[in-house]
Amino acid sequence: MKAPPAEGVRLAYDALPAHLRGWVDDTLGSPVVQATTQPGGFSPGVAARLRCGDGTRAFVKAVSADTNPESPAFHRREAEVLRLLPDGLPVPRLIAAYDETPWVVLLIEDVDGQQPRLPWADDELQRVLALAGVVTSVTGLALGSVGQRLAEWAGWQKLAAGDGPQDSWARDHLDRLVALEEAVVDAADGEHLLHVDLRADNVLLGDGEDWLVDWPWARVGAPWVDLVLGAPCIALQGGPPPDELLARAGVQADPEAITSVVAAFAGIMVHMSVQPPPPGIPTVREFQAVQGRIALDWLRDRTRW
Repeated sequence: MKAPPAEGVRLAYDALPAHLRGWVDDTLGSPVVQATTQPGGFSPGVAARLRCGDGTRAFVKAVSADTNPESPAFHRREAEVLRLLPDGLPVPRLIAAYDETPWVVLLIEDVDGQQPRLPWADDELQRVLALAGVVTSVTGLALGSVGQRLAEWAGWQKLAAGDGPQDSWARDHLDRLVALEEAVVDAADGEHLLHVDLRADNVLLGDGEDWLVDWPWARVGAPWVDLVLGAPCIALQGGPPPDELLARAGVQADPEAITSVVAAFAGIMVHMSVQPPPPGIPTVREFQAVQGRIALDWLRDRTRW
């Protein structure tokens, strides 16, 4: 299955309004002399590495509600999450945030590293599994339940209330899929920090340190949930099949709980993939559709229905 790129439509840094670029210069204490747009991710705004005249570096993320009315909320949430995360995690820190309608701008530490090679190389995938393990070792943060968030998306329930899924197997078992989805709050319960969007474009591999970036979806839950949610994307980008990934990571959890999370994720991807593209993000539905197909195949294997 050919993997669509995890890329949206970026805005160049120089296209930002002058007053925002002025805020960046003032905040960093030196004028920006170089801005390099970064690939990967679907945010319909600016994502660029900055270098200032005095050598100061930073990463900037900026989005306008005029382009996509929902995207500023994601940047606000990411700022909240970054402020809550404890020191010592492999996460670039927030420098400053600007929030004045319609713009939200984040300045974040610019760290050394490159996205993993695709298709996945075994050694780099192992580094990402270790990175996920470091993150999920953290507990006790007030970030909300991942199970509750998955239940709120309710993809299978939304499909059942409409025309139903196009996939014949999913249509035949829709009531059972809804039941699995409804069980996800308890299935994913836990207090471990979760990134909730574990994929290659949210990882930077460095010479001495690896980093997990892009944190607007962070929640808490069972420590294996990040790998379950990330497994379909890792598979579509050339990694191992989902159950093999979990085995490689040493995941030991109730099989029914894992299946419930797989079902909830599959429902989200299948439902979202048939919606109109969000404003400013024309490429995301194809990416969701492929993940949905992989998650459905995984679900068929696990349920044996």
